[in-house]
Amino acid sequence: MSMNELTGAPPRTRLVEIVIPVHNEQRVLEDSVRRLHGYLSAAFPFAFRITIADNASTDATWEVATRVARDLGDVRAVRIAEKGRGRALRRVWSQSDADVVAYMDVDLSTDLDAFLPLVAPLLSGHSDLAIGTRLDASANVVRGPKREVISRGYNLLLRSVLGARFSDAQCGFKAVRAEVAQALLPSVRDEEWFFDTELLLLAERHGLRIHEIPVDWVDDPDSRVDILKTALDDLRGVVRVAMTGATRQLPIFALIGGISTLAHLGLFVALRQLVPAVAANALALFLTAMANTAANRRFTFGVTGRAGAVRHQLEGGVAFVIGLGLSTGGLALLDFVAPHATTLAEVGAVVAANGLATLVRFLLLRTWVFNLRRPINRGLR
Repeated sequence: MSMNELTGAPPRTRLVEIVIPVHNEQRVLEDSVRRLHGYLSAAFPFAFRITIADNASTDATWEVATRVARDLGDVRAVRIAEKGRGRALRRVWSQSDADVVAYMDVDLSTDLDAFLPLVAPLLSGHSDLAIGTRLDASANVVRGPKREVISRGYNLLLRSVLGARFSDAQCGFKAVRAEVAQALLPSVRDEEWFFDTELLLLAERHGLRIHEIPVDWVDDPDSRVDILKTALDDLRGVVRVAMTGATRQLPIFALIGGISTLAHLGLFVALRQLVPAVAANALALFLTAMANTAANRRFTFGVTGRAGAVRHQLEGGVAFVIGLGLSTGGLALLDFVAPHATTLAEVGAVVAANGLATLVRFLLLRTWVFNLRRPINRGLR
């Protein structure tokens, strides 16, 4: 007898589809699926479907999956010819007729009591995506130091380089409203481990609501995941996403920089007739830096309105000073290493130092000053 029959509750009408992506998991697959099915049948108040997504397994995983699907109601098996967790999730989620689609790792490392709190805000319409986080202070996590360091380092990288606000990109315990997933999936390029991180970054870029819940999580010591390969794949994904955004902004940034350089030279020549060279240069730099920050704010990073303008100018000034310090330091280093350097060498040093200073300034403006994912910048566009 089901939970609804015992309690007299109305029939389950909302459907949640849980995908378990697997590759060569014949040893644990059946026990995990039966445990998950038993738990959901007894304790989950909504209709559910468990989909085993076999990613090109070469052992008996597919035979186990089809047998379990025959034995249990609400369980099905899907065969994907190529390996890749993201590829498996894309295949099932894009074709799902459920209200909410989710996935969890086959080892069920996350406590299943967190599943209803994960999907409830999605079914109620209060959130668009939901993720379990092992990095919240209230989460109870048991795992080795190597995994702990890699996980925290990766999530710190996402926050510092890409401005991500979610705390735990790698936890294999996520859910999405089906219409949201199907709208975002065509823009997700990764087919493997970076898939769900890229999905979350896209969701944030579009202003969607991401709900996080602390989870209890116990590391599987016999996990088949290649930690080093996964970390390298994720790093490549981070670089690709960062460069995709930067590629759109760099030409505008460079054009504004070129105009600023010409304006600086013109101002310097004009002011030099009135004040000494050092003062003329400082004043010209100050004025062009302000104009440069304002132009990048509007045209490179698309921030409009007066809100935050003064703070952006101050932070842009800090970024400018840091860049100026790098270029000045480069010239000082050249003078220390080669005090009798040729003019050509000095010109080369100036070009290299200014190039580095420009790159650093662009990154500071992109990831700090005009990062619209910063809480203080939200709503400025």
